[in-house]
Amino acid sequence: MHHLDKTKIFEFITASPSPVTKRIIARAFGIKGGSNRVALKQILKALESDGSITKQAGGVYGIPDGLPPVAVLEVHDIDLDGDVFARPLDWDVELKGEAPRIEVIPDQKNYKNVREHSRALCRIARTGHATYEARIIRLIDEGARSENIQVVGIISIQKNNAILKPTNKKAKHDFDISTGDLNGAKDGNLVLAEVLSSQGLNRKKVRVSDIIGSHDDPKAISLISMHEAGLSEKFPDVVTSDTKDMKVPPIKGREDLRKIPLVTIDGADARDFDDAVFSEKIDGGYHLIVAIADVAHYVTHGSNLDDEAQKRGNSTYFPDRVVPMLPEALSNDLCSLRPNENRASLAVHMYIDESGKLTKYNFTRAIIKSAARLTYEQVQAAKDGNTDDTTAPLMESVINPLYEVYGVLDKARQNRGALDLDLPERQIIIDDNGRMSGVTTRTRLDAHKLIEEFMILANVAAASGLEGKDKFPCVYRIHDKPSYEKLEGARDFIESFDLSLPKGQSIKPKQINHLLQAASKHEYSHLISQMVLRTQSQAVYSTDNIGHFGLALEKYAHFTSPIRRYADLLVHRALIGAYDLGEGELTKGETARIDEIAQHISTTERTSMGAERSAVDRFTAHYLSAHIGAEFEGKINGVTRFGLFVTLAESGADGLIPMRALGDDFYVHDEKAHALIGRRRGYIYRLGATMRVTIKEADGITGSCIFDIAKGQKGADIPGMKAPTIGGGSHDHRGKKPRHKGKRKKR
Repeated sequence: MHHLDKTKIFEFITASPSPVTKRIIARAFGIKGGSNRVALKQILKALESDGSITKQAGGVYGIPDGLPPVAVLEVHDIDLDGDVFARPLDWDVELKGEAPRIEVIPDQKNYKNVREHSRALCRIARTGHATYEARIIRLIDEGARSENIQVVGIISIQKNNAILKPTNKKAKHDFDISTGDLNGAKDGNLVLAEVLSSQGLNRKKVRVSDIIGSHDDPKAISLISMHEAGLSEKFPDVVTSDTKDMKVPPIKGREDLRKIPLVTIDGADARDFDDAVFSEKIDGGYHLIVAIADVAHYVTHGSNLDDEAQKRGNSTYFPDRVVPMLPEALSNDLCSLRPNENRASLAVHMYIDESGKLTKYNFTRAIIKSAARLTYEQVQAAKDGNTDDTTAPLMESVINPLYEVYGVLDKARQNRGALDLDLPERQIIIDDNGRMSGVTTRTRLDAHKLIEEFMILANVAAASGLEGKDKFPCVYRIHDKPSYEKLEGARDFIESFDLSLPKGQSIKPKQINHLLQAASKHEYSHLISQMVLRTQSQAVYSTDNIGHFGLALEKYAHFTSPIRRYADLLVHRALIGAYDLGEGELTKGETARIDEIAQHISTTERTSMGAERSAVDRFTAHYLSAHIGAEFEGKINGVTRFGLFVTLAESGADGLIPMRALGDDFYVHDEKAHALIGRRRGYIYRLGATMRVTIKEADGITGSCIFDIAKGQKGADIPGMKAPTIGGGSHDHRGKKPRHKGKRKKR
């Protein structure tokens, strides 16, 4: 009888490119009958019950959320190089998170007829974590031809022709431009161009559709990321005309909160103030008010203003500009809760007991008059004893009560075990010429946390207030627990610091907090926090509530920022309908489309995050382009088969050190240790280790940086960590090929 190893069976199933039957597993392990078959059945049941594997239709076993061997896929993207990517037809973003990456492999029969939205029955094979290859069995629907693909790039006028050099670092080639298709563009112009049909041509052609600016203008940096993401600062005339003649509504039918000393607390550079707060001690607990700009009064369903806001989904924030969801007439004026001015508000009165538990709440439409526009730094200074002319008169009536309630809410947060990932946030400093002049770390004060806790409580009240109101559904903000696979991927690395990561599918945020608290005494605590962050799922919008893992909350909805998030506006409209608060309720048409809208705004949020990230990459690369050859200190933030990704300490810039730059050795990629190990010299380059690098290339247009290892740098490891060994499960990759002197001895 063979001794069956549960771990090896699990590894066999997860390593298989497609789900496997019990017969395939038995054959792989040489199981032919009797007690071994019974033992295999028990192991499979155990793996299934703890969530390690799933039993799919047809009695096959695979990874949780893994795809079946055959499925119907829909093409969602055909990139500039013609590569085709698809997603499962029945994939529910809200329930399952971001869809896996599936590349459709070319074939002679069907591939030429594939377009965006084509649907095909495909045979699927897994190639890595959440990555798959698909081969078409049968094309079901060719789909409609998509809108013209657009590309951002720089014009280069040459002797006999013009070319477009794409700004996207993923682009593999340039494009040709006919003279008649330049549309007035000159050499060096940054343009938006339309990719033309180019059958039979070696290189695709484009037509210039819009001139964005000059490639050497630093103010154009975020414009590149903006246009690549399909975003626009300008609003159509029909949208801005909707804001004309709008004014603050009269008090009739609204609660008068103008005598309550509500205050706004925001960053010093904030231009709009969409939330105001107040608190007071009452018998048995506290009364809190969070008043939010009544955007639903101004942005009504079916208007041009509403259509554009829904299309944008949210505001996007670049280092030097904002692409707002709503025009300035609203975001910077009527919906900005400016001090000593009447403003329309949707407010929530909340009552908590001494332990911070929300015991009662009610929503109201009100007119407020903010008592003061305060900054985080100003409020914190006042609390610390340094008042000014604005804060001194507010200490007893406003600021001290706010901090008292914050103490109660913060303790409640700790007790419920919300995830405490306090990672530093970097802020790029832009000078008057639009150039990046440096980077600072945003200071996180108690004043920041105070507002955060008030907003979280209001968001909980909104979700609670709409629960069970089927006529007016709630768009929840949901955050799924980490997947088993992601936790397992981090386990060995975390345990190499003599720290333990809890096992099983039912992990709680409180358990992760215990790990973070234990790690806080360690010199590399930031690295543990980063690794934990990598295990987290993407938060999305959904009408199907699964709770918010990170905040350790069963009910959560975005309510507090309708100026910059469409999700909050939907929640406002639902509350207006559910509590009979007048005009502007969620319509039947919106309710019918609510799942589709939730999916759309989850997508626009991801688009904005990608655009913001690419703009930061471009600003930092532009900053480093003046420091070619200079030496900097950085940390390894990614270890791959093709090299190292390093983040510089000073600027936060990310760059690649290609494998060939690691020197005269063969390198082994140890996935569990997150390290590269040199076979000959034994140099180790490990995730999180500090190392010195020099800047080899930095391109502000594409945002890409290439680094070299600084002179004298021989490996980069973390002291005290267990040394990885070259062995099973690792992959060989070459740096420079070693030179062998003389002839090799025959063996």
